[in-house]
Amino acid sequence: MGARLIAAAAAAALVVGCASQGGETESASTQPKAASSRYTPPDDPYPSTYRPYGGAPTAITGATIYDGEGGRIDNGTIVLADGRIQAIGGADTPIPEGATRVDGSGRWVTPGVIDVHSHLGDYPSPGVEAHSDGNEVTSPVRPEVWAEHSVWPQDPGFSRALANGGVTTLQVLPGSANLFGGRGVTLRNVPARTMQQMRFPGAPRSLKMACGENPKRVYGGRNQMPQTRMGNVALMRQTWQRAVEYRDRRAREPNSARDLALETLVEVLEGRILVHNHCYRADEMAIMLDMAREFGFRISSFHHAVEAYKIGDLLRENGTCAAMWSDWWGFKMEAYDAVNENIPMVHNAGACAIVHSDDANGIQRLNQEAAKALADGRRMGINISDEIAWRWLAINPAQALGIADETGSLRTGKRADVVLWNGNPFSVYTRPQQVWIDGALLYDMSNPQLRPVSDFELGQPGEGDVK
Repeated sequence: MGARLIAAAAAAALVVGCASQGGETESASTQPKAASSRYTPPDDPYPSTYRPYGGAPTAITGATIYDGEGGRIDNGTIVLADGRIQAIGGADTPIPEGATRVDGSGRWVTPGVIDVHSHLGDYPSPGVEAHSDGNEVTSPVRPEVWAEHSVWPQDPGFSRALANGGVTTLQVLPGSANLFGGRGVTLRNVPARTMQQMRFPGAPRSLKMACGENPKRVYGGRNQMPQTRMGNVALMRQTWQRAVEYRDRRAREPNSARDLALETLVEVLEGRILVHNHCYRADEMAIMLDMAREFGFRISSFHHAVEAYKIGDLLRENGTCAAMWSDWWGFKMEAYDAVNENIPMVHNAGACAIVHSDDANGIQRLNQEAAKALADGRRMGINISDEIAWRWLAINPAQALGIADETGSLRTGKRADVVLWNGNPFSVYTRPQQVWIDGALLYDMSNPQLRPVSDFELGQPGEGDVK
């Protein structure tokens, strides 16, 4: 093993010891009421053991700062210490004595990028059949499986997302073959030996649901339910009704037999697990919102949401985000009625718009995806400033994941998840220059020791032999 690989392995081992514009806030009249019960979920059997890497007090000065909530500071200063943002402001912001100073002149600072839809670790590189662990395609209802139990922390995609895309936090989800695909998990994008060392402490888990073509194609092709869209909805409703009855029985009889599948759904009903719903068509998203009201849960976000532009008002009224691509469409029938202005149109309706990837390559260029959507919106007359558009990559996904009090914007007291870009972050020519997670410098373009490599990649041009 070369010296750089040994250094990377040693760094990973240190985790053990070191380690608004938008309708995100729902009104009381539209927020679904959680059913009351005495149900108490068991303690987390796979708790987070994440501990931040150690970081030195650091001040970035002279940069253009997008705070992730729509604010902009020119010639700004941000101070990081003890894993948190200590101060942010103009050129006169006090800098602690002894802090490492980084000259940000001519550069931009943003919060770390957050991807709400990833399969890194569950479909890791190299992409071979032995690594295909994201879809439990044995039944259309599989809420008992957890994506985190398939996560391979050594997936090179994690370090690529950090170095090329400035991604500091990501949600890993099961695939979309099933109506109920299982639980998703929110991870810190740090080198680690175990999944638990990457789990974002305190972040709620999620439930991946899917409507539309995927479930009916996968299971209808086996001559079983669901074979149609009405079959999708019928089976979902039957399953939610079973969950309601299970919740009530467990409340009456706490020592009765556990059902791990229904237990996941009960935690959704109780508000402890957030629903993220793969759904393309506007009519189906509206049906899912009705179903959520029927059974008393809330949909945190629709993913892919190619037709979200048709129902921006419904998304706003229900406090549900839409996680979208900029221009990925046409690969199946439910993805055809697309417009490149989808993201800015949802934003313009006052709803919560998010740019997501669902792709190991796309996660490395989410800033460029946001830039394309921003330009398409401006061409149709929706004039959104750069700093406002950064919400799509920062505070909006943080809110959808239930972690906005910890990350997603550059506010005093929040986790110091920060990217220094070597140019305008909406330019195709721009890349992260340095990336901090919890105030620890984990990527530095100019430092070979902080440029991640893996056993599945060669050195970069100009780096010489890896010895």
